[in-house]
Amino acid sequence: MCYSAKVRAEYRAYVKEFGAHLTLDEYVKEYWEQFGDEWVPKLPQAIRAWFDDPTVPGQAELHEVVAAWKARTIAKTETDLFAQVKRKADAERALQAKITKKAQEDLRISTNKIGHFKTKLDDLKRSELKPRDSRIYPGTLVPVIVWEDGRRVIRFMRYQCRLPGWNEKTERQYPGTYNARRDKLESSWSQLFGRRHGIILADAFYEHVPRHKLEQRELGAGEAEEDVVLEFKPRGIGTMAVACLWNASPVDGRPDLLSFAAITDEPPPEVAEAGHDRCIIPIKRENIDAWLQPDPKNVAASYAILDDRERPYYEHEIAAAA
Repeated sequence: MCYSAKVRAEYRAYVKEFGAHLTLDEYVKEYWEQFGDEWVPKLPQAIRAWFDDPTVPGQAELHEVVAAWKARTIAKTETDLFAQVKRKADAERALQAKITKKAQEDLRISTNKIGHFKTKLDDLKRSELKPRDSRIYPGTLVPVIVWEDGRRVIRFMRYQCRLPGWNEKTERQYPGTYNARRDKLESSWSQLFGRRHGIILADAFYEHVPRHKLEQRELGAGEAEEDVVLEFKPRGIGTMAVACLWNASPVDGRPDLLSFAAITDEPPPEVAEAGHDRCIIPIKRENIDAWLQPDPKNVAASYAILDDRERPYYEHEIAAAA
C-alpha cells in the first residue's frame, strides 16, 4: 500500500510541464466559499504556498483565506503552548514537594505537547519550504490532473476514494481505499476503472516495512518486529505521473466530494527485496491524454497503458521523520 507520497510542489510544473489548468475563481466559488477554511489544513504546506502571492491574478481571495486561517491557527497554537508550559511548571513544582503519579503524567504529557506545539508554530511561521511539506497522506487534499472540456485540468481531491454509492459511514469500514489494486480494477473498482482516470505528480513514495525484511533476514529468537518507513525514489525519470482513479460523491448541501486512489501493482524486484509487496504505477507521458480519456467499452486499452508504464529503478533509504 502506498500510504504516503511526495507530490510535485511547484505550480509551474503542472502548468508548463504537464499543461494542466487551474481556474482559481472557480475553485474559490465551489470549495472555499462553501466549505469555509476547514479544508486549508488538509492541503500540504507546499501546496498552500501556491496562494502566498496576492499579486497573482485570481489568487487574492485564496491568499486572504489562507492568511486568515494561518493567523488564527498561530494564535490558538500559542495559547495552547502557553497552557502546556504552565502545566509543566506546575508539575515540576508539585514533584519537588511530593512525587505523585498525576504530577509525573502531567510532566510527561506537557513536555511532549510543548515540543509538538513549538514545531507546529515553526512550520506556520516559516516561509522556506522543506521536503516534508510536500508529503501527502490519506485524508490530504492533493492536486489531481483530470480531463475536462478538451484539456487537462487540476482538481483538488482527497487522498482516499469514496466509491460510488458509499457514504461517510460506509467508507469508515474500508479505510484502505487510498490505493486501488490492479488485480481488483474490474471488481472492486469497476465503476471507476475505464471511466474516471486521473494522475498525480509525485517525486517519491513511502512504505512501511518490517526491518528484518529490509535486512533480508528472519526475526531472531525473542526479537520483536520493528517497523521502518522507506522512501523510494525513481532513478532517471524525474517526476512520476502516477495512475489514479477518482470519484465525485454527492454531499447534501455542499459541492461533490472529490476523492481518489492511486493504482498499485506487484512490485519490481528492488522494491520487493526492500520488504514491500506493492508499487505505484507511473505512466509514460506520451500516454497521459489517452489515460485521462478512457473508453469504458475498451478497458483493454487502459490495461495496455498501465502495462506500458515507466519502469525506473527505485532507490530507497530510511525516510527522515515527517
